[in-house]
Amino acid sequence: MKAFKILAPGGFTSVQDKGRFGYQQMGVPVSGVLDSFAFKVANILVGNTENKAVLEITVMGPSLEITKTMDIALTGAKMGMTLNDKPIKQWESIRVNPGDNLNVSQIQSGCRAYLAVTGGINVLQIMGSYSTYVSGKIGGFKGRPLKKDDIIETNDAQTLSKQRSIPKDMIPHYPPNATIRTIIGPQDDYFDKGLTALFEKEYMVTAKADRMGYRLKGNCVPIKENMPKSIVSEPSMPGSIQIPPDEQPIVLLVEQTVGGYAKIATVISTDLSKVAQTTPGDTIKFERINLKTAHDLCLEEMDKIIKIKELF
Repeated sequence: MKAFKILAPGGFTSVQDKGRFGYQQMGVPVSGVLDSFAFKVANILVGNTENKAVLEITVMGPSLEITKTMDIALTGAKMGMTLNDKPIKQWESIRVNPGDNLNVSQIQSGCRAYLAVTGGINVLQIMGSYSTYVSGKIGGFKGRPLKKDDIIETNDAQTLSKQRSIPKDMIPHYPPNATIRTIIGPQDDYFDKGLTALFEKEYMVTAKADRMGYRLKGNCVPIKENMPKSIVSEPSMPGSIQIPPDEQPIVLLVEQTVGGYAKIATVISTDLSKVAQTTPGDTIKFERINLKTAHDLCLEEMDKIIKIKELF
């Protein structure tokens, strides 16, 4: 059923779910949301299962004309949001009705927000996922970001019996100076002084930051003199920190499948969202942790999602 019309698409708004897995060997990246916690909570707040398709909103939000009664929730980056010109809150469910106008404005902190709707966005499933892979022009809404006058449909589902929200202490913050936890490797043997340099000072997020990866600027990370400046291209995963010949780190994200530069360290899964919630000019400070700590942090986030579900 038709749910809303795009009056203005915002900066970069696309349909995403948790991602498209199992096709990297064919050159098809995972894609999917960049902040998995905010994505899951958005769906929970409107009564959906965790992997219903949502809108991922980047920097500037869209304006929508509502054509169906449904519940919505906006999570992730802090953005101003109004319904019929009246301010409404994020991180809670809101009932909207035909004829309403929803406007999501520019970011105040963070970079990406997630708009979930009752039943989830109804688009064709490609390779087991609803996610948009823009470079490949597949998935989501016609394989592209949303445009003015697009008509978006949602799956049929019952609206909530009462409004949902979560406690303030469960809402993450997105500071402009993020600490990002990593595990060294897989090619840490290519580095000696470089390992010290990576963790020594902050890096600035450059303008070359998108869903493929974030190029950073700061301390040079030298490769050992006896090692080549590149490696035979091999599969890469979201979170890999590559060091190209200019010795400035690149954090790979969700639209990359292979890489030909040595990977000095890997961002842990729970901190990928912190990277994706930074914007050009923000800073990142890498912190080295061990595998057990990474597992503990992952379990901690999973437990937080379980606790949020139990609220309803």
